[in-house]
Amino acid sequence: MTRGNLGLVITRNKGLPLRVIRKVADQYRFDGLFRVADAWHEKGRSGHQVWRYRLVALESDGGQASEGVDDQLLSEDGGALPPRTRTSTVSRVVRDTNKSREIKTRYDYTCQVCATRLLGIGGPYAEAAHIKPLGAPHHGPDTYDNLICLCPNHHALFDLGGFTIADDLTLIGIAGKLSMNAAHKINPEYVRYHREHYSREGKESG
Repeated sequence: MTRGNLGLVITRNKGLPLRVIRKVADQYRFDGLFRVADAWHEKGRSGHQVWRYRLVALESDGGQASEGVDDQLLSEDGGALPPRTRTSTVSRVVRDTNKSREIKTRYDYTCQVCATRLLGIGGPYAEAAHIKPLGAPHHGPDTYDNLICLCPNHHALFDLGGFTIADDLTLIGIAGKLSMNAAHKINPEYVRYHREHYSREGKESG
C-alpha cells in the first residue's frame, strides 16, 4: 500500500473525485470523473497479491462532477447562492432491512467490538455490517451469518480494512475480541474472505 495504491485509497477516504485517463492505441483519452467506491486485495494472474479498486462514474455537467466537487455558486455581491440540484438515477444492492433490524435487536444495538450503545432522542442506533461485502465483485449474501452489529466508527473501520477478524474471533489490527450472542453464528468462510481481501498486510492474517 504505497505510491499509486496509497493515493487511490486516500482519494476514497477523502471523497475526492478521480480523473481517469486511459491509453488507447498511441493516444490518451479522458474518460471522466469517478469515485473510488471500494479497495481490496486478492491474488492476481502473476500469483502475487494485487490491490483492486471499484470505480463508479460521476455524472458530468459541462465537465464538472455532480458529486465530490465543490459546486458552490456566488452571487454578484459575493454571497453564496443556494446549491444547485440535479436529478440522477442510482443503482444499489437491495438489502433485507428485516435481517439488519434483527441483528441489531439481538445485540440490543450494542457494538460487538467496543460494547458502545448509542442512544439518541429517537432511541438506540447501531449499524449492521456485512462481513463479505454485497454486490460485485464480492457477491456476499444478505444473510444472518454474514452480518455483525457495529457502531458507526467500527463499521467504517471494518469496511476500510482498519481491522479484521481471526477464526477465533479475536480482532486483527485493533485489540479485542468480537462478542457474540449465543443465538447468532457467523460463517467462518465470510470471515476468512474479509481477512484475505481487507487485512492491512495485503494477505491473510491469523
